[in-house]
Amino acid sequence: MPTPEQIWEDADPVARRLAGVALNPSSPQDVLLRLLADGPPAVHMVLCRDRTLPAAVVRAVLRHPDPRTRAFFVRNPHVDPADRARLVDDPEWFVRAHLADGPRMPVGDLPRPLPDATVVHMIRTYDADLLGGTFDQQISPGLLRAMPTHPVAKVRCRGVGKWSRLPADTRAALLADADEEVREQARRRALSEDSARIEHELPDRLCHARWDILMYRGLGRAAVEGVLNAPLAEGERAAVAGNPSLPSDLVVLLSTDPDPAVREAVAGRADLGPADLVVLLSTDPDPAVREAVARRVDLGPAERRALAVDPDPEVRLALSLHPALTEAERAGIDYEVPVEDSFPVLCALRWPRDPQDVRRYADSGHPLLRRRAATERLLPADLVERLADDDDLGVRVLLAQHHPDAPARLLLRSFLEYEGPERARLTTRPNFPTAGLAAFADHDDPQVRALVARDPRAAPETVERLTRDPHPAVRAALARHPNLPRPRLTELLDDEELSHAAAANPAWEGEALRRMATPGR
Repeated sequence: MPTPEQIWEDADPVARRLAGVALNPSSPQDVLLRLLADGPPAVHMVLCRDRTLPAAVVRAVLRHPDPRTRAFFVRNPHVDPADRARLVDDPEWFVRAHLADGPRMPVGDLPRPLPDATVVHMIRTYDADLLGGTFDQQISPGLLRAMPTHPVAKVRCRGVGKWSRLPADTRAALLADADEEVREQARRRALSEDSARIEHELPDRLCHARWDILMYRGLGRAAVEGVLNAPLAEGERAAVAGNPSLPSDLVVLLSTDPDPAVREAVAGRADLGPADLVVLLSTDPDPAVREAVARRVDLGPAERRALAVDPDPEVRLALSLHPALTEAERAGIDYEVPVEDSFPVLCALRWPRDPQDVRRYADSGHPLLRRRAATERLLPADLVERLADDDDLGVRVLLAQHHPDAPARLLLRSFLEYEGPERARLTTRPNFPTAGLAAFADHDDPQVRALVARDPRAAPETVERLTRDPHPAVRAALARHPNLPRPRLTELLDDEELSHAAAANPAWEGEALRRMATPGR
């Protein structure tokens, strides 16, 4: 079956123009239904996957005989999850697999969850290999929490996957579950913490499974000593040094290891143990080890004071972020925030961070702490207003990228000042401005010139001029502007490059779109 990219590549100019009609927000319902009934694959793809749909079109899609068309619909982020859920029992595995995969979402965003009853039904009836990937992103937080104790056995089986985070009484209940499959899954999880069994399963060759065991699984002393004495590859001893199951006496031993990577791994352990180890590693000759120590939340006052004046700037920077410091102590550290030109979007968290921590970060004089606050999507309005005028580019851009109520002035300023990853995403934020963007028609940056397409009051002559811009993205954006003079708009319908964008122009009336939807008429 061809990929979406292949479908678009194979589409001829007529199909691409029809796809523009399918995307056009002015297309009447009867036009959309006609395109759904008679359109080529590229039209079905953009119609069912890339736009909101009237209820009558949704009903027609659900009955459509082509499984590929139905599969595009279940990947559509614009439609109600309850409508996508209506294909939960589609006869074609291809459609069910796409439903389990979920909608295509912008970077960092989570899809709206499917109804809980639909998710439970999928877990009960779908093959396990269809429920990997991003399926969990479509599960509501409430159902995720309830899974280990859910009345449906297969749902409890999936809940066993959270074993390491489950309380002891829930683990015990799963081990004694009335369902054999649940008991077996719980038993396997419990055995995964059995060091003797793990030692037996440790591969004697380099592979992902070996690295996983060395870094995360419960290792017995014999296995640990075997790796420390005869590692198969560079880095294995450091991997073992960071393993949470490492016996405390070996933690002490490795804190003086000649390999600085091993000492660094020890320094980063959450359970480092005796305070004298922290003191010892805080004076380690290798700055990477001291930097790892500086990030520890259990640092004592003396160690914090020593690391605050460390000769290495990376160590001082790491220490400057320590949660136990007062703002006065933080301000007294000679740290330097590195110059960065990339502020990517972080994945949305299912549960918000502690509001007091977030406010403390936002109030800090440290730009890196304010950047942490800026990524909180539930940041209160007073902090949004303050951070929108922050003097740090990273704070402003991260706030603009993450907060749903980022103000218009911040969004535009960030777009003009930032040229890193996900810059274009800023224009999709709810409050991105439209008024006055025609002033950028002669800007040197083509992405900024393309903003003119968002200004409803852009002069027709400016819009027409930019459809001849040297940059293809500018030409395509302006071909969709409703102020484009009709003669030029009509001309572009026969332009192989821009016919798709021109057909999507919302200035077309219903009758014109009906004619376009009937080639040869």
